[in-house]
Amino acid sequence: QWRFVESGGGLVQPGGSLRLSCSFSEFTPENYHIGWFRQAPGKGYEGVSSIGLGDGATYYADFAKGRFTISRDNTENTFWLHMNNLKPRDTAVYYCAVGVGTRPQNEFDYWGQGTRVTVSS
Repeated sequence: QWRFVESGGGLVQPGGSLRLSCSFSEFTPENYHIGWFRQAPGKGYEGVSSIGLGDGATYYADFAKGRFTISRDNTENTFWLHMNNLKPRDTAVYYCAVGVGTRPQNEFDYWGQGTRVTVSS
């Protein structure tokens, strides 16, 4: 059973930065991807970024390109999302998650409880 421990959310001013962390506890064969999706207030879920555990291939949503960076430490089953130049529209609950097999990298099968990010002056 997948278990996730998320941290790093909070309140930040526009233009600021945050680093989200996620540790997960489960066997991780190479055909998984790990990453983040988010849900803004009153909106649906959208993929943010992910990284393949086997080939290291990365995915970034258009809004994340150039501002967000995903990284991982496989030895400790931990990964991070570095978010720079945050904007009010980035306000959302961010979920760390795992996608299985051939699922597209912007979709996920298992996820944590989420960490809230608020971008406001």
